[in-house]
Amino acid sequence: MEKKKFYITTPIYYPSDKLHIGHTYCTVATDTLARYHRLKGEDVMFLTGTDEHGQKIETKAKEAGVTPKEFVDHIVEGDRGVKDLWKLMNISNDRFIRTTDDYHVESVQKIFKKMYDKGDIYKGTYKGKYCTPCESFWTESQLVDGKCPDCGRPVQDAEEEAYFFRLSKYADRIRDLLENTDFLQPRSRVHEMVKNFLDPGLEDLCVSRTSFSWGIPVDFDPKHVVYVWVDALSNYITALGYDNDRYHDYDKGWWPGVNIVGKEIVRFHSIIWPAMLMSLGEPVPKHVFGHGWLLLDGGKMSKSKGNVVDPYILAEKFGVDALRFFLMRTFPFGSDGNFSNELLIQTINTDLANDLGNLVSRTTAMVGKYFGGQLPAGCRSCAEPQPFDQELRTLAEGLRSAYEEDMETFAPHKALDEVFKVIQRANKYIDENAPWALAKDMEANGARLAHVLYNLLEATRICGILLTPFMPESCEKLFAQIGAPAEAQTWEAAAVWGALPETAAVTKGENLFPRLDLDKALAELEAAEAEAKKAALPAIEVEPQLTEKVDFDTFCKSDFRAVKVKACEAVKKSEKLLKFTLDDGTGVDRQILSGIHKWYEPEDLVGKTLIAIVNLPPRKMMGLESNGMLISAVHTEKGEECLHLIMVDDSIPAGAKLC
Repeated sequence: MEKKKFYITTPIYYPSDKLHIGHTYCTVATDTLARYHRLKGEDVMFLTGTDEHGQKIETKAKEAGVTPKEFVDHIVEGDRGVKDLWKLMNISNDRFIRTTDDYHVESVQKIFKKMYDKGDIYKGTYKGKYCTPCESFWTESQLVDGKCPDCGRPVQDAEEEAYFFRLSKYADRIRDLLENTDFLQPRSRVHEMVKNFLDPGLEDLCVSRTSFSWGIPVDFDPKHVVYVWVDALSNYITALGYDNDRYHDYDKGWWPGVNIVGKEIVRFHSIIWPAMLMSLGEPVPKHVFGHGWLLLDGGKMSKSKGNVVDPYILAEKFGVDALRFFLMRTFPFGSDGNFSNELLIQTINTDLANDLGNLVSRTTAMVGKYFGGQLPAGCRSCAEPQPFDQELRTLAEGLRSAYEEDMETFAPHKALDEVFKVIQRANKYIDENAPWALAKDMEANGARLAHVLYNLLEATRICGILLTPFMPESCEKLFAQIGAPAEAQTWEAAAVWGALPETAAVTKGENLFPRLDLDKALAELEAAEAEAKKAALPAIEVEPQLTEKVDFDTFCKSDFRAVKVKACEAVKKSEKLLKFTLDDGTGVDRQILSGIHKWYEPEDLVGKTLIAIVNLPPRKMMGLESNGMLISAVHTEKGEECLHLIMVDDSIPAGAKLC
């Protein structure tokens, strides 16, 4: 009988910088689901990868003085890059796609031409607002407080020739898909999509760009490159061989599959992606699941804010499986969750050290102490069973069914709840039976003691099977310690009580999850994070202060002008610098760098009118040119030095001379 096929994907990540814990969360969740379906005996295809084109990559590569391909190669293939991170996190993907792969480029050009030939893509002119970080076009009415509704950052005016996809043509079919099927999960996302995007009326989608060149060329109109979402979304089928000769799996039962994505890109996956597939005459995904964000201090992690968490440090400090478990155990999949280092350590101590680790350690130690590491034959049964024997057995026997229901409905956190009910019941079972008391009279109580310990081993075995998708390496060690053979580690064996051989060789190995000292672990983690930040900064030579005095006449030559902030962003690898794009009244944007990130977030400064000295010679900072200096004032407040930019009334025009 042919195995059931299951196809699951992460989003393809944008390699404008190293990935953080939020990307890791999504990938670990997808990996856990993929491992679960493999455990069930299904033929799984698990895809992840990187989305490597677009204006932001082109700009960052230029700033770094490398080609766009060299830039993304470093982040994807380089030391501690994307592939290294997934290897560290024990991600079991079957394929890894890069949108710069030749076969993907070939497929996307064919997909674009198919939709064009059908009349679903037409040429026009785009005029509106554009968010570079999100690679998204917006109408004026879609902006929130004049900023991008997705990321809250400034947008820029954009006008260029472009091709458009007739998204509006598919509005009714998309509405039916969302409202009348289980396509989009969790269900709470459906109302948001319908209310915010369908009810106001779907507008046709810009699907090509001419203002930059880093993308897949439209082969019949080469001055255009395929815009990011047609390029990126197509990966889910091009990686299976759709319209290319690299792979040949598209028509072999893999598609349609399940797309796991973050909630910020649900719109693209639940509206644009199915509309593209409808245009191509292909089936839409079985499900799109939009998970929530990991929040830090109540806000979304953001590279521009510098508040991201490095998964390398956490995995190296606490272990890969402990980090994987924490991500799946702590945050309800589908909702936002507040991340903290304290919560990570507390979860390791409570669930892994106290509950699971304690159960394995105590049980294997007692089998070794009282029976030399091997229980006697016949220990599976008991002449006088106690009520709590059956309670533990009944709970363990029903575990797989409850677990399966949760995993099938994208609720791995609930599945773990069910597993830990059994683990906690087993720990209580130890106290109820007091094996140490039974061991005082082995002649009278030896058979009972052996039965109690067998029940503990068996409950541990069943839980270990179902924990395997979450913590594969730790569960392998667990099975070795309790002596479970391969045939007792299967999905089928998880529903059977008594699959562990009575005389299995039991070994008290290393403690799977040692308890952590909270204060000590936090201090070590903070030191490691500080060291990592320091290592990421370029070496800076501190120059001595100048002794030459500037006379008053020279100072008076300074040209003070009002400048309006058009855009502002953090400078990569700098904790202090912000890069300003300014309107100084000349009609040409002026770039100034200022070391004020400690006191200001870049998005808070857009639209403000500041004062700048504009006739200073240009200078390089972090490899970027700064043309002038913003004027600020420094004072001491509560013993701490504070800085304030000098702002003037917004009615003062850009370029007005102020001194």
